[in-house]
Amino acid sequence: METAPKLGRDVPPKKNKLQVKRKKPRRYWEQETTPTAAGASPGPPRNKKRNSELRHQRTKNIHSAKKSRLSKKPQVPKKSREWRNPEPPRSLSGAQDPFPGPAPPRVELAHKFCRIDKSKKLPHSKSKTRKRLEVAEAEEEVVSVKAARSELLLAEEPGFLEGEDGENTAKILQADIVEAVDIASAAKHFDLNLRQFGPYRLNYSRTGRHLAFGGRRGHVAALDWVTKKLMCEINVMETVRDIQFLHSEALLAVAQNRWLHIYDNQGIELHCIRRCDRIMQLEFLPFHFLLATASETGFLTYLDVSVGKIVAALNARAGRLDVMTQNPYNAVIHLGHSNGTVSLWSPAMKEPLAKILCHRGGVRAVAVDSTGMHMATSGLDHQLKVFDLRGTFQPLSARTLPQGAGHLAFSQRGLLAAGMGDVVNVWAGQGKASPPSLEQPYLTHRLSGHVHGLQFCPFEDVLGVGHSGGITSMLVPGAAEPNFDGLESNPYRSRKQRQEWEVKALLEKVPAELICLDPRALAEVDAISLEQEKKERIERLGYDPGAKSPFQPKPKQKGRSSTASLVKRKRKVMDEEHRNKVRQSLEQQPQKQKAKPTGVCPSALDRFVH
Repeated sequence: METAPKLGRDVPPKKNKLQVKRKKPRRYWEQETTPTAAGASPGPPRNKKRNSELRHQRTKNIHSAKKSRLSKKPQVPKKSREWRNPEPPRSLSGAQDPFPGPAPPRVELAHKFCRIDKSKKLPHSKSKTRKRLEVAEAEEEVVSVKAARSELLLAEEPGFLEGEDGENTAKILQADIVEAVDIASAAKHFDLNLRQFGPYRLNYSRTGRHLAFGGRRGHVAALDWVTKKLMCEINVMETVRDIQFLHSEALLAVAQNRWLHIYDNQGIELHCIRRCDRIMQLEFLPFHFLLATASETGFLTYLDVSVGKIVAALNARAGRLDVMTQNPYNAVIHLGHSNGTVSLWSPAMKEPLAKILCHRGGVRAVAVDSTGMHMATSGLDHQLKVFDLRGTFQPLSARTLPQGAGHLAFSQRGLLAAGMGDVVNVWAGQGKASPPSLEQPYLTHRLSGHVHGLQFCPFEDVLGVGHSGGITSMLVPGAAEPNFDGLESNPYRSRKQRQEWEVKALLEKVPAELICLDPRALAEVDAISLEQEKKERIERLGYDPGAKSPFQPKPKQKGRSSTASLVKRKRKVMDEEHRNKVRQSLEQQPQKQKAKPTGVCPSALDRFVH
């Protein structure tokens, strides 16, 4: 009869875990193998003495780890040398990369995208402020390097029109340009014959994909001018003086004879703003969501289209306002007046930021380039002038035209277009940031009617002209930026992408109070005002509160370092210091001793004599 094994006697002994655990086979590329005897398996020779030393060292590390848990200060393990100085990665063939890491960009490109001036240092700045500035400078440097590297991905280059030896490009006709370009570019040149409702004003959307135009006799239409697909077409049965797209092509502002009306892209009237009456000109500030209107009564009104509230209504005190444009760089509104001056306005100020005397007669047209450096004006004295807006406001060049220019427009790359009667002239410069040269025109085109509106299409070499005979789309090579930012102005975006962009733009809306002549001043510290406020505070208090570091009480035991007790001790020391300083200031002041008259008996009525 079989009996069950007794506990502790017949049970077979357990095998050692080290013996049961099988070693992981070592690959031939992980570590070099030592030569072994014939028939032996490859691998390092077994050394019992070495294994015992490693086991002994491992137990020491375990004991030291247990002791470190009981110690007050935690012991940070030291990093190995392999982690500190990692070896350069090798390829499969074993060769090293002779140029490891990303390629360094050129200094000129990195400096082009840098927006922080490191030469300006904040005087007497605290250590915390200095560290924040250093972190901001480091982040700006990284961003500028990334932008310089990504510029290599911009494959498109701006075009230009170049004639043969001695050939004047102004004599090249639009028909010749259409024959020379490809089919897609030739389709961008067209004429809309709309003599029944002219003259016309026009406006392109920010993406450059949609075109809106309005006739003086009430005709309003919007279309995708690339595919020629009509979005809406209505007749408001009222005089239309100007038309403007808002932040997207879905909303349209129309300055009619009496009031300002807002329509959608289906031609449905959404709003009628009666506080903006008799509007002559419209300008939309995209980063502030502000619609600026210039009225016949002489008022400049700013309307916040995101909330439907009028931010400011400024009286220019210069009569009828029919000449207006915006500076795309700083969102300042430029108004032309009949006395030959151009005034610069911001909704945060009730008075103009600056006034520039430009012409001897009235100002007919004003335009500012995309960099905000140059302003072009034309007046009744038949003069066309280009001014420098970088603080000097001095004319850089001037030209007398046989017929004064009634309309001006700058392109994204600095080309200047002027409408004179039924002729449109285009002048070109050396580059984007250089002023246009007024000596010889770059292109000339004659229309079928008098010019009533001009605007260059964004991201397309196209100039839209509204005249008494309809709409004309001209081809102007080299006028626009060849590459666009897909996250900011994407001509090919879908409806869902447009809605997401609207939400992001509303979250990043710039307040109207920040509009000023130099937007870079918002990121700087006004050291002069800071010192003045510090002096006034010292005079008001009688002592300098920042001269001595604040008192920090030492921690005590047995619950005497609670928050209330610490605050009480701080307050006690501050009050004592304040009493001492006030006492010293009173002692320094000369004491006024009242002189008492001698020989006269004091009376109770002497107190009423003073």
